[in-house]
Amino acid sequence: MPILMSNNQLKQLNLDKSDALTFYPPKGLFKIVYQALILPNLPEPFHYLNFISLIGQPRIPICYNASAITTTAIDTATVLVTTSPSTVGHLKSYSAKEQCQLEIDHYQFLDVDHIQVDFPNYYFNRKDDELSCQLKVTTSTEIESHSALQWGVADYWYVNCHCEGEVTYKKQKYEINASGILKHARAIYLPFIAFHFFTYQIIQINNDLQIILSELRNQWNNIVFSRIEIQSKEKETRLYQDNVIFDVTRVYPKIQTPNGREMYLPRVFVWQYHEDDQIIFQLQAQSRGDYKFGLAAGYVGSFTYELLWDNETYQGTGYCEYVDCRPLHWQEKDKTDQIIDQTPHLQPFLCKK
Repeated sequence: MPILMSNNQLKQLNLDKSDALTFYPPKGLFKIVYQALILPNLPEPFHYLNFISLIGQPRIPICYNASAITTTAIDTATVLVTTSPSTVGHLKSYSAKEQCQLEIDHYQFLDVDHIQVDFPNYYFNRKDDELSCQLKVTTSTEIESHSALQWGVADYWYVNCHCEGEVTYKKQKYEINASGILKHARAIYLPFIAFHFFTYQIIQINNDLQIILSELRNQWNNIVFSRIEIQSKEKETRLYQDNVIFDVTRVYPKIQTPNGREMYLPRVFVWQYHEDDQIIFQLQAQSRGDYKFGLAAGYVGSFTYELLWDNETYQGTGYCEYVDCRPLHWQEKDKTDQIIDQTPHLQPFLCKK
């Protein structure tokens, strides 16, 4: 997992904000490039909105979407734009060499998808008959987190942002004014890494308080990391990464993905963090059932939640990314079998907490 770096560490590396928040296109060894705008808490009918592009298909099960490959895996670029309502063309696939123009200040995918940088503003535009958008994104004054994989094989940053603009859905226009998160990552074309389960979830309680929840597992169902990150403009970031539990208590009927994998998607799930046998954080969530395929090898959707944190309660809408490429016996195992998760398995990988 990327090592979190503070703003002070960024200054020690002589990185100012404009350098750190650059959208680097594919170049040299860095063949894989990812960027995402996520707005997790929008009014009806949208509930959430994402605008995610991935250039190149990594050799990692949770990232590899064979059904989207147009020419070769490394030449394939995908752009995913979704909200809660159903759309047909939410995922679009391109040849990076033949159909895209990728520069340090703008990415153009045919005449459909366009991402432009004019720091500190970012512009995301999609032209589509069913769902289109014109969005202006302004980043916060401080980088909330900047990280990199060890050995210099990848760079990653994300920052809180505010988004204004317009979404057109089935020829009806809606104004957007919301807070969210902006992310960018790039990596070398790594050899195969057996990451088989990943979930990434965001709840935006208000403009000043954002919570990111994530978990990564390998093919043996061992947890690589499980973490809860709470970002507030008024307080320092709080990170829970020990004694964190993510548990799916109900699932939807088994589905088959466009890649031919069988997968269970979560219907009801819980996040919990405890200290000294006392529950500090507990999130109970229920999916809206609006999952859409196209987030790498998995799905995106939204959920409603009830949160108890530091003796305060919150309710609202959250955003969920969910990819489960584990063998079915891990997906279907009984709760009494979960002790197996604690059995150590040796496996080299390039990430660490």
